Parts: sequence; C-alpha cells; structure tokens
Amino acid sequence: MRKTTANVVVCGAGIAGVSAAYHLAVKQGIPDVVLVDERPPLTLTSEKSTECYRNWWPGPGDTMVSFMNRSIDILEALAHESGNVFGLNRRGYLYATADPARIADFQCAAEEAAMLGAGAVRTHPGDSEYVPAPAQGFEGLPTGSDLILDPDLIRKHFPYLSERTVAVLHARRCGWMSAQQLGMYLLEKARERGVRFLQAGVEGVDVRGGRVNAVRLSDGTTLGTGTFVNAAGPFQKRVGRMMGVDLPVFCELHVKVAFRDPAGVFPRNAPLLIWTDPQKLPWSADERAVFAASEESRLLLGEFPAGVHARPEGAAASDVFLGLWTYHTDPVEPVFPLRHDPKQPEIVLRGLATMLPGLQSYFGRLPRPVMDGGYYTKTQENRPLICPLPVTGAYLIGGFSGFGIMAACAAGELLAAHVTGSPLPSYAPAFRLERYENPEYQKLLENWGASGQL
Repeated sequence: MRKTTANVVVCGAGIAGVSAAYHLAVKQGIPDVVLVDERPPLTLTSEKSTECYRNWWPGPGDTMVSFMNRSIDILEALAHESGNVFGLNRRGYLYATADPARIADFQCAAEEAAMLGAGAVRTHPGDSEYVPAPAQGFEGLPTGSDLILDPDLIRKHFPYLSERTVAVLHARRCGWMSAQQLGMYLLEKARERGVRFLQAGVEGVDVRGGRVNAVRLSDGTTLGTGTFVNAAGPFQKRVGRMMGVDLPVFCELHVKVAFRDPAGVFPRNAPLLIWTDPQKLPWSADERAVFAASEESRLLLGEFPAGVHARPEGAAASDVFLGLWTYHTDPVEPVFPLRHDPKQPEIVLRGLATMLPGLQSYFGRLPRPVMDGGYYTKTQENRPLICPLPVTGAYLIGGFSGFGIMAACAAGELLAAHVTGSPLPSYAPAFRLERYENPEYQKLLENWGASGQL
C-alpha cells in the first residue's frame, strides 16, 4: 500500500469535477489538488451530453436563472480567453407548437423568464424586428426571447417546421458547444497549476472525529487529506454512503440518438428545436395492426409526452443531427454499459417528423443510428447540490440532472468558494443540503411546478 497526501481530493473527473479542480487550483490558488477517476477524464457521461446551455429556467424565484447567467458569463469569458476553442454558439432554443391554446402558455413563459432575469420578451408582429440567430458566435446578440405569432414570419425564418405550427418562442441566451473541448481546456489549465489526475476508483473515505482524514483508492494508494469533494456523477450517492451520508438523489436513464441525414432534410443552421405538444406517433395502418396485437408494442400506439427535441451536430458539412425524447423517467440504478431500447431511434424519428415533416422520407429506411447517453442524477425538484456535507472537510458538487455542462462553470466556482471560505453568491443557500430540513421548503416541494427539464 502506498501512502501520500493531497490538499484536496476530487472524486470524479466529469465536467463537474474538472471544473471544481480548475476553480480550486486556477482561480483560488490551492496547490496539490488531486482529481481521481477510474476512467479517463470526461468519458463517462460528460462527453455524451447534448452539449447545450440556456438561461431559460422557471421559478420559484430567480435562483436558477441567476445561477445559469453566471455560468454563461464564465463560459463566454473562457471562450474569449481561448479563442473559442470549444465552439460556443448562441443559436437559441426554439419552442414550437401547433396548438393555439398553448400560445398563452408561451406568453406566460416568456414573461416569467423576463421577470426572473433571462431578458426581455419581444412579440412579433410588434414594434421591433425579429433578429435571426447566426450559426456561429455568441457576441452582440439579443438576450431574452422572441415570441413569433405571425405565420408568414414563422415560414420565412423556419420553413422546415410543420405547416401546422401556430407559434414559436425563441429563447436567445441559449445554444451549445463542444463539451469535450471545454472540459479539456479547463483540465489543461488546472494541470498547469499543479492539478494531478490519478486513474483509480475511490474505495473508501476515512473519517475520524467527524472529519475527513484520508481517501483509499483501488490501486492501493491512500491519500491523506482533510478535504474531499464528491463529484462522482451517477455514483455520487454511493460515494456519499462511504461517509455515512445518504444523499437525496436518484438516477434516470437518458439516451440521445445520432441520425445520418444524407437527404439533407435537417436544417444545418437551426437552433435547438423543441416540439411542445404531446402526440401520437404517425404509424401506418399495417403497423398499427401489428402493434395492437402485442401487449408490449401496444404502448407505441398511445400518447407520448411533449418535448421531443433535436439539433444539428458537427460542422456545416456534416450530415448528422441529434434527437432526444424523454418519454421514460422511472428512477433506475446506474449500470454501465448502458442498455438501449432498440425501438428508441424509430420512436424519436417519428416524433421529430411531427415537427419536421421532411423527416418522413426516412420512414421505413432509417439510416443506421448511433445511440449513447448517460444518467441524469437528480434531486426531487431538479436543482443541484453544491455545498459542504455533514462530515467536516467533505463537499458535494452534483445533482445536475441534464444540465451539468451548462452549470459546471458556476458550480465549480461556488464549490471552490465553499472550500476556501470565500464570499458566496446570492444563490448559494438554494443549493445546500440543509434546504430539505426547512419546513417551508418542504411545503414548497409539495406544490413544485415545472422543473426546467426538457
């Protein structure tokens, strides 16, 4: 057994752990930070992200909007610093509906977002002209949102959408990037400041007198340390138990599908496209008859939830787009490698075809798709946990559900502030574990509304 020491041990080299190490070493100047993971950095879940970001979040309160605005501020500063090595864009999120009754919902969502700090809402037709989002770049573009109710304007700017579309809501301080390149940039900067990476699993956290004393690794190493950060992603609950802490998180399996588009149907310059209406899938009469005869397949004939979404992937010359649809949200235990539903690509494609009718050309002749994904590790209300733990010297950065990439920069900054005792931002109390001990918060949870999850 080999014994050594570290000032801080960060368990988990996903985007959250890498960001924590970056902020501790680069921004706070802490020497001898050790990042530990049994896999290479950014390879379990972070690299399989949809890679999107947004400041478009519901309440209660402005907590999530403030948190995400801060994270996007840091992302933009890093993009300037690095020459935008991770390809940050601000194409936006485009919510679309064919249901006239949902127009009022769009209006309420836009007004709420403006009130919470996401930026002003502009309605079209109206006093201002709609400004389309460019495919590249993030500077000098509108924030807030554009609610477009004019059918001709919708057709002009988004001719690929279903002719049944009656309204679109374009959230503007949103887009995507290369999560892998972002993570590697942060890791390289952290390594320049002395951060070490050890490829090993964490097998135990030794606690003495209520304090972190050491971390035991699968390669036989014992790291003496007084500071331990649980950034273990889908394994954060397991790591918490090593210290006798039961974390209030659970996992959902989320899968994305990469489709080839040789016919060039999917628009290469599109924003993230989201269909907000529930729907029944467009099967043929023969397919319906076959599905109706099987108990398992009969589910394919029922109504699927709102929220199927997609975006183009890669450079302008690429012919790939990503499709996602969360229609199963049962809590599961994380298992690797992932177990994919072989029917999912067909289900996602047909759901997207309701929004993008041109995709119907692939019915019955779907190019071979590629599936990957990971686990959303969530709290009940879909807000993160970034805080000290009941064991002195132990900290948590997790519960990021599907927003780890977009939240990582502000989350790492907040985690480092907790560790160093630096001043905390206004949103810090909302992400503490102790919130669940507050009777008023418990009452709030009973009537919690939209979670912000797509």
